[in-house]
Amino acid sequence: MTTAITRLITWLKGESVGTDQFGNRYFQQRNAPENRRRKRWVVYKGADEASAVPPQWNAWLHHTVKAVPSEADNSRYIWQKPHIPNMTGTPDAYRPAGHTLRGGHRAKATGDYDAWKPE
Repeated sequence: MTTAITRLITWLKGESVGTDQFGNRYFQQRNAPENRRRKRWVVYKGADEASAVPPQWNAWLHHTVKAVPSEADNSRYIWQKPHIPNMTGTPDAYRPAGHTLRGGHRAKATGDYDAWKPE
């Protein structure tokens, strides 16, 4: 949730540079301070969750790259999966079989396991 102070600073000093596929909006300072680089920030769509920033935009935010990411930068190798935010702590989090929030029951051991015993 964007605070009133963030909205005010964005309105007064921010210059919009783009939006990602999740609807997050990216800004930088309008005027660069002398002998310093412009500050960059993101205004999240929905909850403030840093893992919702795609890798290309994360590199831009941290001044790893100078150019603002474009749609052309979203090209991926065939083996790459699409970016998804970290769902830990949400109802969409991964819960393996046997997890207490999935009933707490696991399949019985099949007997193909021999416990290690020291000699």
